[in-house]
Amino acid sequence: MRDAVKTIGNLIDKQSIGYISSIDEDGYPATKAMFAPRIRVGIKVFYFSTNTSSLRVSQYRENPKGCIYFCDRRFYRGVMLQGEFEILEEHEIKERLWQEGDTMYYPLGIDDPDYCVLKFTAKKGRYYSQLKSETFMVSD
Repeated sequence: MRDAVKTIGNLIDKQSIGYISSIDEDGYPATKAMFAPRIRVGIKVFYFSTNTSSLRVSQYRENPKGCIYFCDRRFYRGVMLQGEFEILEEHEIKERLWQEGDTMYYPLGIDDPDYCVLKFTAKKGRYYSQLKSETFMVSD
């Protein structure tokens, strides 16, 4: 892959759904579908909105390690990024991610205590395309 940031960024930007994984209390991976990240900084940092009361948030508080996965079903290619999650509850970042219609999920608005932001920082990844897989490190 010549330009990982461009190739993988384009793949991610075309997906409306991604998958996030956490580690449960018994040490097993747990995966769920999420709306695509609201903000992406290269292929290093991703911001997702979610409920503070969610199972994933409680699991990331215990163990921040996790991964995110995006796939392009049409061309059968995908990328997995491994790294760590942070739970952000500051008004400024919540306001940056806020979108019209979010009151459906967070009826009290931006300062709803059940609204938080998951910040994922990737360390390494694995890209699959054209019957080949490639592992790579994510740099700043």
